[in-house]
Amino acid sequence: MAADGRHHHHDHGTSGDLTRAFALGVGLNLALVVAQVVGGLMARSLALVADAGHNFTDVLGLVLAWWARRLEKTRPTATHTYGLQSASILAALTNAVLLLVTMGAVGWEAIARLREPQEVNGTIVIVVAAAGMVINTVSALPFRAGRRHDLNLRAAFAHLLSDAGMSAGVVVAGLGIRATGATWIDPVVSLAIVAFVIHGTRGLLRDSLNLALHAVPAGVDLRAVHDYLTRVPGVGGVHDLHVWALSTTETALTVHLVLQPGVSGDDVLGAATEALGDQFGIRHVTIQVEPPPVAPLHYRKAF
Repeated sequence: MAADGRHHHHDHGTSGDLTRAFALGVGLNLALVVAQVVGGLMARSLALVADAGHNFTDVLGLVLAWWARRLEKTRPTATHTYGLQSASILAALTNAVLLLVTMGAVGWEAIARLREPQEVNGTIVIVVAAAGMVINTVSALPFRAGRRHDLNLRAAFAHLLSDAGMSAGVVVAGLGIRATGATWIDPVVSLAIVAFVIHGTRGLLRDSLNLALHAVPAGVDLRAVHDYLTRVPGVGGVHDLHVWALSTTETALTVHLVLQPGVSGDDVLGAATEALGDQFGIRHVTIQVEPPPVAPLHYRKAF
């Protein structure tokens, strides 16, 4: 009769409290959006309004990321046995889609402005955009440290930093308009902003969509995980290997390990679990050990 063994390892890493960073980013950028919309309408600058639209999606994105981080800390329930950790994945995906939709609308309006140019007040554009550069840079800095390990923080940092760069582009547009009086500079800069944002958002959209579909997280090499498990002393076979994201920071793994004759399952479980956490950052591990087969078996590869 086959003997099954299951081992669960949960090690929830802690991170610094980013509540103040989120509050600061939301507050400053919301004030900036209002200033950019008012200034853009007064100056008749589509570039400034485009930047305001992008900043507003960043405000929504920051709120979603902030909310998702709070949901990540909720305890498991009978209905949600992993808690609500996946909310961070949904927040990142929503953020990416919202940003692309907004940029599509701005691009459409910019093309219309190229056909029918309007006068633009370059001075107002320069002043408001310069303020945007400062605000977005200050808002982005607190997310710098955590961006490499959390897709939500990566989205917040990338968007805020790209806003600072785009505000610099709007300043250039304002200077160009003042120097030449060419009204076409404003919609052209708007289109450049749209192209820049769409290009920068592709990776965020791809990664968040993959995580939502339970793909292997980008930072995990499935073949390397499989090869490691086959080399664990006492393991005679590996099958039914699955790796997926519980959230933008937590990764889960399930696998069946076939023992070699005379090997204790406890020794295999301890060695495999510890290395999966230390080497691959996978800390939600479920391992089922199986006794050696009577006859050689062939398992379908996991990838």
